[in-house]
Amino acid sequence: MAEDPGQLGFSFVAQPASRKVWTPRELVGALRTAIEQSFGDVWLQGEISNFRPADSGHLYFTIKDDAAQLRVVMFRQRAQLLRFRPENGMQVVARGRVSLYEQRGELQLMAEYLEPQGAGALQVAFEQLKAKLAAEGLFDQDRKKLLPLLPRRIGVVTSPRGAAIQDILNILRRRHESVGVLIYPAQVQGVDAAGEVSAGIKFFNRARGKEIAVDVIIIARGGGSLEDLAAFNDEGLARVIAASEIPVISAVGHETDFTIADFVADLRAPTPSAAAEIVIQSKHSLDEQIANLRQRLGRGARYRILLAQKALTDIAQHQVFARMADAIARRQQRADDLTYRLAARYERSLRAARQRVDVASARLRHFDLRRVFSGLRREIDAHQQGLAAALRHFMGQRQARLEQSAASLDQLSPLKVLERGYALVFDANGVLLKDPTQVNDGDPITARLARGILPAIAKKK
Repeated sequence: MAEDPGQLGFSFVAQPASRKVWTPRELVGALRTAIEQSFGDVWLQGEISNFRPADSGHLYFTIKDDAAQLRVVMFRQRAQLLRFRPENGMQVVARGRVSLYEQRGELQLMAEYLEPQGAGALQVAFEQLKAKLAAEGLFDQDRKKLLPLLPRRIGVVTSPRGAAIQDILNILRRRHESVGVLIYPAQVQGVDAAGEVSAGIKFFNRARGKEIAVDVIIIARGGGSLEDLAAFNDEGLARVIAASEIPVISAVGHETDFTIADFVADLRAPTPSAAAEIVIQSKHSLDEQIANLRQRLGRGARYRILLAQKALTDIAQHQVFARMADAIARRQQRADDLTYRLAARYERSLRAARQRVDVASARLRHFDLRRVFSGLRREIDAHQQGLAAALRHFMGQRQARLEQSAASLDQLSPLKVLERGYALVFDANGVLLKDPTQVNDGDPITARLARGILPAIAKKK
């Protein structure tokens, strides 16, 4: 019979089940994989807050509602495709996949697409850019340039295969066949359209002053949707139009279509055909003014002729012609007399001038310049000799005074006293001794003789 282990004094402890110990990295990684598999493609709707664009081009923000919020990141490759700029408080719809940011262990949506809720992205981008450029003054009327009165050449930036260029050419050919047209081919729809239209405007500005210079630029394309006209809502193109030194006419779309290019251009035309009409309108206005003036001039001339005919009839009736002929004859006689007197005076003045010239010539022949110059040369030589003698006398006097002063100075020199047997005695510091009390017994002294120095020692004062 088996014994009960409890009766033998033994007890058993329950063995724990085997357990899995995670590191934070392993657990967060596993959760991220599970979340991304379950929420790989979700749409999220809410309000943007804490919007923060990074220098790297990535966008960081939060989408929230009344009860919760979720962090969102949109990387640069996707952010570059946005047609608008996200802002705090904007209601948006985002699409992406939910993931975990391992460094902080936070849920986040990695957005691949973002659009405003309600209005489309293109419309929001249009309104944002319009407000920005208006605040900078690019739409101000006072900065817009006037169109030329009579353009000789027109530059057109558009697609050479589109209907817009044909409409423009038809109008110009019918209304103003003498004007020149220079076409810069450019895409007017697509990703590269804004850049090509900008290049066309810059090309015409660089050609100023050259043979291909244009007086006005038209950028044109036919109508379309907001997506079709997106190239003309580009900020870079708007700034190129504003910087153009040549007036720019925007002829984009139909009459109801408005783009940023329309607002920043110097003039907006509702259609490409209307742009051509506007450009050549000044010529037709001038033609109409000339025709009107021609009519007024004709009427005025006919009226003046009628008045002159009436006045001529009145003069003939009152025999004024006879008195007028007599007055003309007297005036003619007076003119002949004045002409004769003027000719006689001119002849006398001419003879007097000739006489003065002859007298001056005779005097000049008797005036020998060489003799005058020779006398002047003799006077100069005499003055030079006198000046040299005076200078030598002055220098001799100065030399004598100098020698006398040197002799006097030599007699006053202390060395002359030494020549008579005297000496100058100095202590060890070179101080001249005048009294025996200046040195002590045994101090070295120096005696300066007339020709040399004699060292000595003071033995007794």
